[in-house]
Amino acid sequence: MMELENYHAFHFVGLGGVGMCALARILIEKGITVSGSDVSDSAVLQELRNKGAAVFIGHKRENINNADVLVVSSAIGMDNPELQEAKSRDLPIFHRYDVLAAIFKWGKGIAVAGAHGKSTTSAMIGQIFHVAKMDPTIVLGGFTDYLKGNSCLGHGEHIIAEADESDGSFLKFATFLSVVTNIEDDHLDHYGTVENIRKAFVEFLNHVTYKDGGAIVCTDSEGVQAILPQIKKKVISFGINDSAEYRAVNKRYEKQNMLFDVYHYKEKLGTVSLQIPGIHNVRDALGAIVVALYCGISFETSVKALSVFSGVKRRFQTKMKEHGVWIVDDYAHHPTEIAATLKAAKEMGRHRVICAFQPHRYSRTKLLREEFSEAFIDADVLFFTDIYAAGESPIQGIDGTLIPNLVKRRFPDKPINYVKNVEDLPKELYKVIKPDDILITMGAGNIYMAGEMLANLMKGKGLSSDYKK
Repeated sequence: MMELENYHAFHFVGLGGVGMCALARILIEKGITVSGSDVSDSAVLQELRNKGAAVFIGHKRENINNADVLVVSSAIGMDNPELQEAKSRDLPIFHRYDVLAAIFKWGKGIAVAGAHGKSTTSAMIGQIFHVAKMDPTIVLGGFTDYLKGNSCLGHGEHIIAEADESDGSFLKFATFLSVVTNIEDDHLDHYGTVENIRKAFVEFLNHVTYKDGGAIVCTDSEGVQAILPQIKKKVISFGINDSAEYRAVNKRYEKQNMLFDVYHYKEKLGTVSLQIPGIHNVRDALGAIVVALYCGISFETSVKALSVFSGVKRRFQTKMKEHGVWIVDDYAHHPTEIAATLKAAKEMGRHRVICAFQPHRYSRTKLLREEFSEAFIDADVLFFTDIYAAGESPIQGIDGTLIPNLVKRRFPDKPINYVKNVEDLPKELYKVIKPDDILITMGAGNIYMAGEMLANLMKGKGLSSDYKK
């Protein structure tokens, strides 16, 4: 187990990554020397420079000359020259989650895991604690307005963090509260079987180390329900279902805000208003409220905090609202996330939902292709582009045409378009966009660029002449 105080100069390989920069920022604020490298420069790296980090563009052996410990993520290949140099010098090499696990030792850790919703739930918890002036340390998997980034070093007793189950690293944490939003058949490339995934979540929930801690779980998830008998810690349940201890009921839209009432058993605690739509965000908000209540924060404070929560970057993030068109970007890349996001968009009013989707990883596309074929039911018009490989090697017979062909077979009346290159999407979208449309760019890769380019095109030229009023 890593002890942060044993090291003085940390070098992050892939410093600009969302998980890496969050940790680097906290170490810098703690007074620890930080350096790092990445393949290209970015606003995130410039911010870290301004805070005192030594930043290198490009991976070279000499970049680690002043480091006494190396931090890597799962995205770093074994052939990375900095990693090779560290091995040749016998420098300690840690995964980024080793660093996060060490940070958890600073106080009462609140770790949020699940196939979907962990970024939003942990961000909502952070916002509530922020408004409650609890001064927490926060490490998120996405950027938020209230942090002006995705992490902060606090001086309170709580550490709030997203816990990634994808590679099993969430089992490293010693927690006060372990939160699970859902359990599904994702990350089979690592776990092999659904049974192994569930075993990992059982271990995660039973790893609560504080006597007064507990497991906070959403029992709307069948995967969560399946493991409940194996949980040895105190369990607090939440969800839409009638058996949950904390329930969200009477969900409705008012002026594009999502409202719902919260009950603790039969006692109504009050009403919550969210700026971000969808039943999945209701569940995330409810989980955040339960965490806050467990930590002594009033329901009223949670309501206040959640009413101004504007979301996490790339989680139903508004890119433009002009000319009667709403352009949104969303990170959804698993069929369940896709279906939930599109359903939320459709429920908001009488408008067309146009979805531009970029599949993520050849392996996920292959494993979940049938689920993908069903996930786009609430989209009125669909655009698909080629697979974002995320470092994977191609798989024979698996390419960007697979999902649109399957969707066309299931929904033959839907307008379905395949545009191989992301950079060609904006001009194609521009041809069809019209007032009252919601356009959602969707996926874990660089699909967000298409929405941004379309927004710039519309700001410069307005709508296509066919649709100008």
